[in-house]
Amino acid sequence: MTKTLLALSLTLILGGCSLAPDYERPATPAGATWQAGTSEAAPLGWQQQFQDPALQRLIQLALDNSRDLRLSVLAVQRYEAQYRIERAAQFPGLDISASGSRSRSPSTVTGGDASISSQYSANLGVTSYELDLFGRVQNLKNQALENYLAQTQTQRSTQLALVASVADAYLNLIADSQLLALSQQTLATEQESYDLIARKQALGAASEMELAQARTSLESAKASAAQYHRLQAADRNALTLLMGSPLPADLALPSQLAEVQFAAIPVGAPSSLLTQRPDIAAAEHSLKAANANIGVARAAFYPSISLTATAGTASAELGDLFSAGSGSWSFVPSLSLPLFDFGSNQATLDVAKIDQQQAVATYEKTIQTAFQEVSDGLNAQTDYQQQLAAQQAQVEANQTYFTLADKRYQHGVDSYLTRLDAQRSLFSAQQSLVSSQLAALSNQVSLYKAIGGGWQAQAEPAK
Repeated sequence: MTKTLLALSLTLILGGCSLAPDYERPATPAGATWQAGTSEAAPLGWQQQFQDPALQRLIQLALDNSRDLRLSVLAVQRYEAQYRIERAAQFPGLDISASGSRSRSPSTVTGGDASISSQYSANLGVTSYELDLFGRVQNLKNQALENYLAQTQTQRSTQLALVASVADAYLNLIADSQLLALSQQTLATEQESYDLIARKQALGAASEMELAQARTSLESAKASAAQYHRLQAADRNALTLLMGSPLPADLALPSQLAEVQFAAIPVGAPSSLLTQRPDIAAAEHSLKAANANIGVARAAFYPSISLTATAGTASAELGDLFSAGSGSWSFVPSLSLPLFDFGSNQATLDVAKIDQQQAVATYEKTIQTAFQEVSDGLNAQTDYQQQLAAQQAQVEANQTYFTLADKRYQHGVDSYLTRLDAQRSLFSAQQSLVSSQLAALSNQVSLYKAIGGGWQAQAEPAK
């Protein structure tokens, strides 16, 4: 018995040789560079990135109610449970059993008097346990662990995308509300102008041409107001869908995009920030899982050993079941050696290697996409600042032009056509400014998502 247990212990210690290739992170692909800053940086939470109180409230509601996020969390829990299953396979299972039987044998069988016999037993057993001589079980566990970690990063991606989507929808709602207010102001101005010209035309002080021009401008303002009213309603519906609940009745939205508060975006950021991007992390975990799967496929070419063992006590009398001399044991090793599989194992290994190569390509492509998105966003940030300054100046110039044209028309110096042109130019400039403000803020949202959750500068450690 002692020698058998010693042999079992030595055999267990021998397990653990892995046939999986050593993992090496692929080199950063060509083109995955940008002009980066030199300071260290760290992730910035969405509460610090999006400082607007109303937006923070909407994002929290969306995170609390999102069905997509709920499904993502359940997927993570499933992969975590699968990992625990594979991890448990590394250890021998134990079970305990007890049995008893009593039987009568007739005289026709015994050849003499009828007899009654009893048999009782109690055993502690090791269920069929695979010795992991070539790392198959270890690599299955590693594969499950990496799949679980990849799914965790996928959940982060889902949350990150939800936060960005709510921010974009919020900005669109404010922009369209601002444009609706501008169009309503323009409509009110044009209605007053049309009514004035209609009275003049009735008195013979204005021509039918001027009245027709005023009518054209009035109807155009009505169309714009209806358009932005429709867009505003659609924006509210989009936010409601993202949040999974109606907009709060007491929600106070900024009246203009200029009032929206976002954290400042740095001009440059170190490339190390991309290690926090969840899709890159998920791609690398998937690559590691594919790497471990090669070890699983390679182990199929080698013999596998399974063990079953029991130790306990047996007796013909229940009262003597645990008495001295009633001990019993069994040790049943089994060996399985593949001989002919008509190329199945080799094909499985080839599939595993191809999966690993695909995972490498996916990882490299994810990095290239990430660098492109961050680089484009950082480059656009400076350009947007210059564009907004120029368009603000353009709005101010058009406002002066309209004021002068309106006064000159009122004093009979210029025709109504000049005033109409000035009004259209002003409204167009105001629309362009709002659109550019929206694009600039949306670019900050895209940068937050591209960098994997924003950033914040950190002081360099003392040397």
